[in-house]
Amino acid sequence: MSGKNKRNALGRGLDALLGDSGFGLNAPDMTADNPVLPQKDDRQTLRHAYEEAEQSVIGAIAAIDIDLIDVNPQQPRTQFDEQALQELSDSIKEHGIIQPLTVRKHGKRYQLISGERRLRASKRAGLTEVPVYIRMANENEMLEMGLVENIQREELNAMDIALSYQALADAYQYSQDEVSKRVGKDRSTVTNYMRLLKLPAEVQLALKNNEISMGHARALLAEENPKKQVDWVRRIKEKGLSVRAVEQGLRQEKPARKTAADAKPVLPEWCVEDSRKLSEKLETPVEVRKQKGGKGSLQIHFSSEKELRQILNRLNA
Repeated sequence: MSGKNKRNALGRGLDALLGDSGFGLNAPDMTADNPVLPQKDDRQTLRHAYEEAEQSVIGAIAAIDIDLIDVNPQQPRTQFDEQALQELSDSIKEHGIIQPLTVRKHGKRYQLISGERRLRASKRAGLTEVPVYIRMANENEMLEMGLVENIQREELNAMDIALSYQALADAYQYSQDEVSKRVGKDRSTVTNYMRLLKLPAEVQLALKNNEISMGHARALLAEENPKKQVDWVRRIKEKGLSVRAVEQGLRQEKPARKTAADAKPVLPEWCVEDSRKLSEKLETPVEVRKQKGGKGSLQIHFSSEKELRQILNRLNA
């Protein structure tokens, strides 16, 4: 087979970009049938031409061999809906890929920045080449771009988002403020997601598997006991409890904290008896509140303006 018929390592769609650089369709033929090697000066020229050609593809859209694309190891999404993936594959068979994948040059191969669903669906559809947008990106930018593009274009699982925010913070020593700026989200949003990582593993797994919602998880953060958090997840799954039901249940379970200020001083017998008589006379509840040092207040309750007038008339009688 001649060199002209060989598939170029950069993908057939890049031939037009590389032109006569020496690495397009006009590359020297170095097959077994025609082992013509370039001279030393020619090799240096070709190397420079290759480097220039490699830079020239940055920012280009081209068709490349699907087998040359490696997935992003820092891909935020870890789960893909099988039915949705099959539907996308069927659509690609019928209409092709409408939006190019985003990749970066990675040695002699390419690494995916965003578009893993499209890549998986394209492989299912039997495509051998896919359109890509090639851009320059370091490891930091890879994670950021993958996260941002996935959040903006696809509904990531809450735990995937939380783990991605944490990975970004850990990898580059970002504060939550810096993470929020990088991904274009409010600080409070980033904080709420990252708080999910404090939940027990069983709770996180239920959220990841969509057995509970983000609202459920946030409600459970109000409960500090991990065992109780897990028990509530089981109740949610068994009874289909709403977020509001969980919030109310947690409030009812939490014992009221009584402080010294809440403790009511004991009223003497005469005070209890006299307040009872006054309540009967006014035909409305009367409450005596005693404080330290002999101070306090007398509360006379009424439910309407008419009732207030009646109480005042009785007091003035």
